[in-house]
Amino acid sequence: MKLAETVTFGGSGLDRAAHLRGDEAALTTALRGGADVVLPLWRGKPLMSGAAGTGTLTWLRGDHPVLAEAADLRVFLGLDDGQMRFAADISAWVPTEVDEAQIGGFLDASLQVHPAAPEGAVFQELRASMTWLSAREAELAATAKALLDWHRTHRFCSRCGAESVVAEGGWQRACAACGARHFPRTDPVVIMLVTHGNDVLVGRSPGWPEAMYSLLAGFVEPGETLEAAVRREVFEETRVQVGAVSYLASQPWPYPASLMFGCQAAATSREITVDPVEIEDALWLSREEMTDVFAGRHDRMRPPRKGAIAHFLLENWLADRLD
Repeated sequence: MKLAETVTFGGSGLDRAAHLRGDEAALTTALRGGADVVLPLWRGKPLMSGAAGTGTLTWLRGDHPVLAEAADLRVFLGLDDGQMRFAADISAWVPTEVDEAQIGGFLDASLQVHPAAPEGAVFQELRASMTWLSAREAELAATAKALLDWHRTHRFCSRCGAESVVAEGGWQRACAACGARHFPRTDPVVIMLVTHGNDVLVGRSPGWPEAMYSLLAGFVEPGETLEAAVRREVFEETRVQVGAVSYLASQPWPYPASLMFGCQAAATSREITVDPVEIEDALWLSREEMTDVFAGRHDRMRPPRKGAIAHFLLENWLADRLD
C-alpha cells in the first residue's frame, strides 16, 4: 500500500537514536541544558497548547515547576531534527477538580490545567487530539504514552518478582536480583478490511458510544500468523469465512500498547452469526452506504474516528487507493 505510512502515529522518520540511550552523560546534559525538551504527561494525557484542530505538544525545560511532582524517570524519545526529546509522568499531581467519570473513559473530553503550566497549555486526551498534531509530534506523543504506561505497569521483574530499575534511557528495566532485562511490550493486533464484492464488514463492541461501528479486530495469539489471526478473529466474531488475506498498513496504538496490523481479507461467505461475548452487532455495508457514513448521512452508523487505522483503511477503500 503506497500510502501505508501516512497513517496517524507513523511515518515521521523520528530518529530514535538508540546509540544515545546508554549515554547517561549526554542525557543528563540535555535535561540540564535549559532547552524545552521534556513532554509531561498526566495519566497518559500529553500537555498541549493551541486551539482545537491546531494544537501542538508543549515541551518544558528539565527543571520546569510543572515537573516538580514528576516521577524520577525521564524517558528518552529520540532526536527531533537533532533536538533530544524526553517524556515525564506527572500523574502524582492532583488537580483541584477531577471528574473521575470522564477520566479513563472511552474518550476522555476533560482538560486539566496545571497552575505552573505555560498559559494556554492543558493536559488532554491524545485520542481526541491526535489528528491536530504533525506526524512527528504524533509519533513522539504515542511513543511517550506507550513507554510511560509500560513503566507504570511493569515495575517488578516477571522472572523473580523483585523490583526492577530503569535502564537505557527508559527503554529497558533491569533486575538486580536475578539479572533479567525487560523490554517495552507491544501487543500485535490485526484489524480487518473484510470485503465481499462491493460490501465491507463492520461491527461494534458492547459499551461503545451509540452508532459507533468499526472494522473487526483482535489480538494475534502465540504461534499464529497474521493471516491465521485474521481468519480466526472474523470467524469467531461473525462466523464469516475468509479466504485470501493481504497486509496493508500498520499503526502504533498506545491504548495501552498495541501495534495494529491493517489487513485486507476476502470473505467467502456472507451470513453473519454474532458471538455476543465478542461483539454486539455486525453488518455488511455497500460502498454507497459507507460513502453516506463518511458524509454523516447514515441512519445507523456514524463516521469512524479520524486518526484511527479503521478510518484510514475505509477511506482508502472508498477512494480505491489500497494498492
